[in-house]
Amino acid sequence: MIKANYKAVVIGGSAGSFSVVSKLLSQLREDFPLPVIICLHRLKHVRSGLVESIRLKSKLEVIEPNDKQTIVAGKVYLAPSNYHLFVEYDNTFSLSTEEPLNHSRPSIDNTLSSAAYVYRNKLIGIVLTGANKDGAKGMKDIADKKGLTIIQDPKTCEMDTMPKSVQRLIKPEKVLSPDEISKFLNQLAI
Repeated sequence: MIKANYKAVVIGGSAGSFSVVSKLLSQLREDFPLPVIICLHRLKHVRSGLVESIRLKSKLEVIEPNDKQTIVAGKVYLAPSNYHLFVEYDNTFSLSTEEPLNHSRPSIDNTLSSAAYVYRNKLIGIVLTGANKDGAKGMKDIADKKGLTIIQDPKTCEMDTMPKSVQRLIKPEKVLSPDEISKFLNQLAI
């Protein structure tokens, strides 16, 4: 076990990331001690199906949070379709219907950046496979606040644009395959 003082994990992904997230959550141990906040690009007119599919794979409870919902350790939170998801200083979420950012709502940058400002050096940020640059600025914010930055190894991505966009802005601390990401997270002793 790696002794660490982290408070949350935040994950962003787009094209190809559903299968990676499903696998990662199926491999996370049942007593995983941190909240896992996930922002995936989703079809805005499809309200159901994704969260239900992820729930089938996860050992942890998967929740689409409501506005002002409290963040609880050991739960998985998935950004709702067609809403930006922000982490607030009072340990709650806020949802917004502001204009799309990087052509996306939810925007990965919004979720990662807000988590960076709240959790600072106690945050683990992860960017997975995806076909655009959403998430790169958020990962830079995590790095600037001394959080831990991880990208999916571009060689293992269905679409490597997203992790490579992160690499153009910062040098991620870890470049890992999906299995290596799960193994790393499971070794955390908080």
